[in-house]
Amino acid sequence: MNVSQDLSILHLIINASAVVQVVMLLLAGVSFMSWYYIFRKWFTVKAARAQTEQFERDFWSGGDLNSLYQSAINDRHSTGSMERIFESGFREFTKLRSQKNLDPKDVIDGSRRAMRATYQREMDSIDSHLAFLASVGSVSPYVGLFGTVWGIMHSFRGLSNVGQATLAAVAPGIAEALVATAIGLFAAIPAVVAYNRFAHEIDRLSSRFESFMEEFSNILQRQMR
Repeated sequence: MNVSQDLSILHLIINASAVVQVVMLLLAGVSFMSWYYIFRKWFTVKAARAQTEQFERDFWSGGDLNSLYQSAINDRHSTGSMERIFESGFREFTKLRSQKNLDPKDVIDGSRRAMRATYQREMDSIDSHLAFLASVGSVSPYVGLFGTVWGIMHSFRGLSNVGQATLAAVAPGIAEALVATAIGLFAAIPAVVAYNRFAHEIDRLSSRFESFMEEFSNILQRQMR
């Protein structure tokens, strides 16, 4: 068997020590889960952005608020986050406004609290699994480094049984150890890039939701006069 065959990636993985193989398997599983959540989050954020833009166009087109509210109720399973925030705020506004002897400020505050509660639920849903990507990005390189250190230690222990240490004797053990670091980086880099991108997009959505709540509260306040 020649050197290139000895140092092939598959050969190195198969012949790695048990601990290094466990590390590689763990990192491979984490990488698979990371890519699953990356694609899932990409579709979630894309859909949330499109639904938000569509509702903003409908809301600021000057349509009747009652019509928008009925539309939100009828299409509840396909509405976006901003539309659900609007629905909860307008529902609470309508309920409190029908009560007699209630201060207008209390009506607006109640509507704002209802929107804030829905906003928190929506952000929790959009933010889901984002912490997993952050953990993968920060921890995977160190797990891979642990596999590398262990593999190199295992390789050096094997040299104690060899009369003469040569590059041919050391290279396979060190190479198989470095594969663990490579797999760790392969898992970490996409997770870090995706996390930063999604965090930025979610922050922008959060700002749009908060701005809408304030603007909608002002509209409701004008209707109370």
